[in-house]
Amino acid sequence: MTDKIKSKVNCSFCGSSSIDTTMMIQGDNSYICDRCVINANDIIMESIKPDIDIDFLSNDKKPKDIKASLDKYIIGQDHAKKAVSVAVYNHYKRLANHYDDSEIKLEKSNILLMGPTGTGKTLIARTLADMLNVPFAIADATVLTEAGYVGEDVENILVRLYQAADNDVAKTEMGIVYIDEIDKIGKRDNNVSITRDVSGEGVQQALLKILEGTKANIPPKGGRKHPEQPLVTIDTTNILFILGGAFVGLDEIVKKRLVGGGMGFGRDLKKNIEQEEIYTLTQPEDLVRYGFIPEIVGRIPIITHLNKLSEDALHSILIKPQNALIKQYQKLFEIEGIKLNFTAGALNEVVKMSIKRNTGARALRSILENSLMDVMFETPSMKNIKSCTINKDVIRNGATPIYKRIKKTT
Repeated sequence: MTDKIKSKVNCSFCGSSSIDTTMMIQGDNSYICDRCVINANDIIMESIKPDIDIDFLSNDKKPKDIKASLDKYIIGQDHAKKAVSVAVYNHYKRLANHYDDSEIKLEKSNILLMGPTGTGKTLIARTLADMLNVPFAIADATVLTEAGYVGEDVENILVRLYQAADNDVAKTEMGIVYIDEIDKIGKRDNNVSITRDVSGEGVQQALLKILEGTKANIPPKGGRKHPEQPLVTIDTTNILFILGGAFVGLDEIVKKRLVGGGMGFGRDLKKNIEQEEIYTLTQPEDLVRYGFIPEIVGRIPIITHLNKLSEDALHSILIKPQNALIKQYQKLFEIEGIKLNFTAGALNEVVKMSIKRNTGARALRSILENSLMDVMFETPSMKNIKSCTINKDVIRNGATPIYKRIKKTT
């Protein structure tokens, strides 16, 4: 195009002269300048970018803020809460900047929570989801099998998340999935079997794809896939996976690695490591020996451990969290117009009984339910009850609590 002709061309969109622009693109009896092309591209990219309406992103919560929110509901486990807070913050920071033009692409960091039963693994994941206001789904790894076999397909995990997101694909792709009992799918030995390990290594292979990020086709209502059923495509790239398990026996694998073999004076020095410290020393190679394939271990860069709850921690769980068990029962009685009180001896007895059961915080509710069953059965039918005091004998022996009645005015 000559300069003479160029001077007579104007952009059909903004009206700018071709003299004032770097480039002018000719179409069918129309022209568009380079600036309008750039603006149009920005508009298109903005329109296809999902609407990220996560409270966490809009409130700009930092890791300390996330941990402070977790502290309201979860007693102790500071190291695990810090690790999860940092991981979640980085994950959604990455999500918010997923569509930038940077050549450096941020990868997500899935999380593995190890710890005895009743230490708060599921509660951490659920509290995070409630706090961030994102879809959340819980799955049990023990019922998962390789596709085509009796049991649940791994992709059914995404079905639960899709349903929790009110069948919204964009929200589903920003959700959190917690897979419990993940240690149960570990291959228990290295012996070659003539049968397929459809609930162990087979599940790991299927789980590997959705952990690292893939486009999975799921049946919206769950169940098995069949040709006549419409499928929904879910991209798992931005879904955060939190895996939890007790990993019974892993401590022996870690001990064996630390102590090593052979003979020598220094060999016994490492035997006196505290039980709680052993899990903090877990390395990816220990998980491979436990029965996980190296590929899936590589997709879980954050490994943290929850400690067994002490008596003080169990006592705090009863009364301190925002939704503490004692507060819940007091609310139930308050609805009946009755003030429920617990003596210090009653709380101590609940904690001692919980320690004996060795099932962590889960034992607390079970003990309270059993101890208060008769009380909750009788009290609603009683009249003029002002308060009900639970003492040690009520918890231990099922004795009658101390009632105070409303004084009748004459």
